[in-house]
Amino acid sequence: MRKLYHYPLNAESRAIRIILAEKHLDYELIYEVPWEPTDALFEYSPTGLLPVFIDLNGTAIYGASSIREYLDEAYPETKLIPGDVEQKAEARKIADWFCTEFSLNVYSLIIDEKIYKRFSRTQSKTPNPDNIRTALSNFSLHMEYISWLAERRNWLAGKQFSIADIYAASYISVMDYLDCISWNKHELAKEWYAKIKSRPSFRKILQDKVSQISPAKDYANLDF
Repeated sequence: MRKLYHYPLNAESRAIRIILAEKHLDYELIYEVPWEPTDALFEYSPTGLLPVFIDLNGTAIYGASSIREYLDEAYPETKLIPGDVEQKAEARKIADWFCTEFSLNVYSLIIDEKIYKRFSRTQSKTPNPDNIRTALSNFSLHMEYISWLAERRNWLAGKQFSIADIYAASYISVMDYLDCISWNKHELAKEWYAKIKSRPSFRKILQDKVSQISPAKDYANLDF
């Protein structure tokens, strides 16, 4: 059985779960706590970072970008980096934007303040409201970017659903779980995200539950 080491609110783990579901690949989820990585995780990921994917043949890959490229090459029946060379570059560009800019300026700040500080034994338990305010301010700019793309294209990178949509939705879904989004302020982004939420590959993401952290009221609702 394929294996994926993950944490439910790790956005890049979510992205790989969606990719695996889109490709109809069975796998086993192995739960890891990011701030307390196990020896088993370090066996495959020298950094101790998630996600880690192990294929049927024992091939082990860490890092979401490496895993996504591997899966699209190893299982090409459903291409999630579709189109010509320019379209593929556009999909990768947007996906990487969320893995870098969004992760650094929004997601990591929110996760650190709302989750790591709450549960980690090595960090201060006192959230820094300035970091949260900064993250939410930055988040609005990213939602405007999603809206701009959604207004001009069928999907974020063009005519076809791709890793651009998967990575954006993975990060947005964590923010949504943590009740950080005022959807009435971002109607175009909301319409795009509603399409993502209705895809079968997203169902298990919407079923995620994290101990001691309840999702936002409409997190799992398709009509939100």
